[in-house]
Order: sequence, then C-alpha cells, then structure tokens
Amino acid sequence: MALFEYFPNYIWNLSVAIALESGGLIGEIVDMCQPIRDAAAQGGDAGTPVFMRAWVDMADKLVTLAAEDEALGRLLSAGEKLKRASLYFGVAERMQAHGSDGRTETYSKGLQAFERGTRMAKDNVERVTIPYEGAELSGLLTRAPGDAPSPLVIYCNGLDSTKELLYFSWLPHRLAARGISCLSIDQPGTGEAIRLHDLPVTHEAERWASRWVDWAEQQSFVDARRIGMTGISLGGYFAPRAVAFEPRFAAGAVWGANHNWAEVQQKRMRREGENPVPHYWSHVHWVFGAESMDDFLEKSKGMTLDGVMEKIRVPFLVTHGEKDRQISLDYAHQSFNQLVNSLDRELKIFTAREGGVEHVGADNMSFARDYIADWFAERLDGRTS
Repeated sequence: MALFEYFPNYIWNLSVAIALESGGLIGEIVDMCQPIRDAAAQGGDAGTPVFMRAWVDMADKLVTLAAEDEALGRLLSAGEKLKRASLYFGVAERMQAHGSDGRTETYSKGLQAFERGTRMAKDNVERVTIPYEGAELSGLLTRAPGDAPSPLVIYCNGLDSTKELLYFSWLPHRLAARGISCLSIDQPGTGEAIRLHDLPVTHEAERWASRWVDWAEQQSFVDARRIGMTGISLGGYFAPRAVAFEPRFAAGAVWGANHNWAEVQQKRMRREGENPVPHYWSHVHWVFGAESMDDFLEKSKGMTLDGVMEKIRVPFLVTHGEKDRQISLDYAHQSFNQLVNSLDRELKIFTAREGGVEHVGADNMSFARDYIADWFAERLDGRTS
C-alpha cells in the first residue's frame, strides 16, 4: 500500500492524504487539486497561497450549500457538508506560513463550521475547556455509551495537527464503540492553544496532561482508575513523557514513535527525511516561541525520551509505519527497547501486508486506529466485540 501521490512533492501529497483519510471526498479533492497541480512543482513551500485559495473556495461553497439545506430544515445534510468544509478549511490553514494573509480567518471559519456541523449532524462530540497558566486549553469529548463510569483516553496532537483533525482521525469513534470515552486536545503549541492563546510548546508534557487528568477525575462518567494517554506523530513524544511523569495514567500508546525529536531537527538541517508542513522552520519557531534558530534548538533540546521511557511502569504500546519518511523506524525500536519497567509492553510495526506504512498511516489510517482502540480496550476493560 502506498501514499496517494497526486503532486510532485511529499508535503502537498501528505495534505491530500490527510483529507482523504479524514472524510474528504475524492471528487471534491480532485476539483481542488487539478487547477493547482503546476504550482506544486515549485516545491513544498512555494504556491501554498494558491493551495489555500483552492481549498477555501471549496469549503466556502460547502458552507453555502449547507445553508441551503438548513433553510429547508435538512439539518443532517447541512451538518455533513459543514464538517467537510471544516476539514478543508483546516487542511488549507495548516499549509500556510505563520502570519500569512487569510490564515487567521481560515482557521476561524474551520472552527465555526466544525461546531455547527457536528451539532446539526448530532455527532457524539462536545467542546470542553480548562484553565491553564493564565489562559485555557480546549478539547473535544467523545463519550462512551451509557452513564456508568467508563475509561477515558486523552488524545494529543502532533506538531501541526489540531483537535478537529484528531476527531477526524476517527480514533475517538473507535474507542467509544469499545466503551471508552476519548478527549482530543489542543495542547500548548497546537490548535487553539497557540493560535488563540499564544501558548508555546513545552517539552514537559506532564504540565498540561496532568491538568486534564485533574479535570477527568471530577467527571462522573469517568472511571479515574482507567485513564489512558495517546498521541499522534509528535504526540509520540508527548504521550510517553506524560505517562512517565503522571502516575495516574493507567496505560499509554503512541500512533507513531517520536523518541528523539531533538535529534530529528539535526537531521532536517541536513535535509534528511521529509518535512510535515511547508515553511517548516518558520512553523517550529512559532510554535516554540523561538526568536532564532539557536533559540529554537535550545528550547527543543529536551524533546528526547532517553531516560524517560524507563520511568513508565504501566502497559504501553508503540506503533510505527515501516516506511515512515518523516520519523525513522529506528525511533520506534528505541522507545520500545527502553520500556524496561513496563510489564506489558508491545511494539507494532505496520507493514505492506496490511498498510499504514507511511507516517502515522497516512496511506491507510484504519489499521492503526483499530489496533490502538483494541489495545486500549483490552488494557482498560473496554470491549472488542
């Protein structure tokens, strides 16, 4: 199985793959991509304003079509269109450099379309917020059925995702089907936290993860003895760090290992491996609150799990794609091999036999989300059938 490669560069193809795996429709995606194919030949950074215009135009059209449905009382149909509009706004915004024209407005449109769309579609999701360091953190809660206390998995972003994209990864839905609630969060450096509250990345993931555990312990629908933590992409650093330093977590998993992200930056300076977003160095300086390359490297030097994985004593799952072009497979083995104090550790490498071989399964996310959901169900007393 391979990544759908419509454009002549990886970064643009990754965005298309994200949209396809998140519920975008192939016909709409082709309509957006055909007119801008030539622009992609200039490289991953050049042409991103053209990319945004094409995708925003489609999203705006869906918002208009949804309004026509809404006027006829067809709220379920309107909701589906608005959710796709939110996805397209999100993919378009994610591709832009910090401070670029239209980026803030596009992000706002995406938030509005998501809220209205999921409400009209009667989706199992609600927005929650908690105070954090003079600002707030936000999340999207997908509840397990029933009123009895049930397990909860906290699900964090990577470097450039948002809680809405976490929701569209469909892992929250797979967990809920197994009797486990899921909280998809915008941690510092991502989503609303950086865009609306200027909260930069911290390598000490337990600082924000523990605040969400505090919140979870106060919820009547959560069994506080069965709280898990997972993360996607750079969340493969944040989630293990949080589980290692927050003893209330009962289990942890990563959707893509990210054992030594500080070292990855040295590789990227040598142009080894693919970047996840255009304008990469501008992006990481922004989300880390760095003023220069030296400042960024200083602020990110703590982003390693050496000396951290050994502190994890609860069940832990490491997953990775065999042909990940961003983060080397070696990092998955490093994380797993250092889980020496977890009595229930597992390493799952997705191969060409099933798919999901690219970075966080961008070629096929279904295998990882089902595997992770089943694994949590087995460790947190959920259900797999």
